[in-house]
Amino acid sequence: MPGPERKWSAESRAPCGTDDSSGRLAPVFVYGTLKMGQPNHQVLLDGAHGRAAFRGRARTLEPYPLVIAGEHNIPRLLNLPGRGHRVTGEVYEVDERMLRFLDEFEGCPDMYQRTRLHVALEGTHAPLECFVYTTATYPPEWVHLPYLDDYDSQGKHGLRYKPRENR
Repeated sequence: MPGPERKWSAESRAPCGTDDSSGRLAPVFVYGTLKMGQPNHQVLLDGAHGRAAFRGRARTLEPYPLVIAGEHNIPRLLNLPGRGHRVTGEVYEVDERMLRFLDEFEGCPDMYQRTRLHVALEGTHAPLECFVYTTATYPPEWVHLPYLDDYDSQGKHGLRYKPRENR
């Protein structure tokens, strides 16, 4: 597996459906329903969507507002670096097919936008630049929702995630 020192382009946004086109695995930071033990984790395990290899737990280097919002209680990482908390999640290395699947699964670019951020991967010292699905367009009141540092669909917040099949 490539080391954490790998760099991607300097652009902060990566258009959905694109990657670095080198055939390498791309690191993706997940912070919500795709994490282990959460309702949508199984899509990362389904080889029909491509390959995803768990790299480790991580935390964003910068604070971000992680909120639970909307009628389906969906976790959203608002693209407001410097506000909120350093968010805990997991890093997966995914192939191009899985990255394209995740773009579609996350409703990119309408619901989420695939951007880049730096995380601290447990057990390493160098920051790792990862793709992440953030929310750049949202109702103004979302900024005032409680900020989380670690999402759990069954957490004390009491806002139960509504799976796609129940919507």
